[in-house]
Amino acid sequence: LPQPRATALMFLGWAAARAGEIDEGTRRLEEGLDVWNRLGARSYLPRGLCLLAESRLLGRRHAEGLELVARALAIAAESGEAWYVPRLYHLRAELLQARGGDADAAEASLRTGLDLARAQGARGWELRVAASLARHWLEHGRRDDARTLLAATSSRFPERLVTPDLEAAEELLARLTE
Repeated sequence: LPQPRATALMFLGWAAARAGEIDEGTRRLEEGLDVWNRLGARSYLPRGLCLLAESRLLGRRHAEGLELVARALAIAAESGEAWYVPRLYHLRAELLQARGGDADAAEASLRTGLDLARAQGARGWELRVAASLARHWLEHGRRDDARTLLAATSSRFPERLVTPDLEAAEELLARLTE
């Protein structure tokens, strides 16, 4: 079953990279993507490329990560597979910020990701991107804008819901209201 194997390799590689085993994780991700490409499969390819780009971010290989994001965005535009596009723009901003010196481009990517997440009704992506945009604004002296954005975004989630993203957003919001 090559497709499930390829998918498993990609997620195993992503998890390994996030756990600090960047080289091993990247190797598994690339192996999974290679199987995926040999099969000629195009669905879920933007997600796989995004996972590999995340490993490049962790390995401080920002230019390679940006190339992977650009490739994933092109494939998503060609195929119409848009569900992962907000995360791709979010990751593009993270890569630009990590590389340094591209604050305007990073903000533009965050705004695009936020707009797309909202248009899709993808509230989880919206919250992640809004929190990143709020942190970006806070770093650039726009505390009130950051607070307003994050308060409006997080308030649409049920109070009893607890997720790592919501907890991080609430923690940031608490810092912004001090």
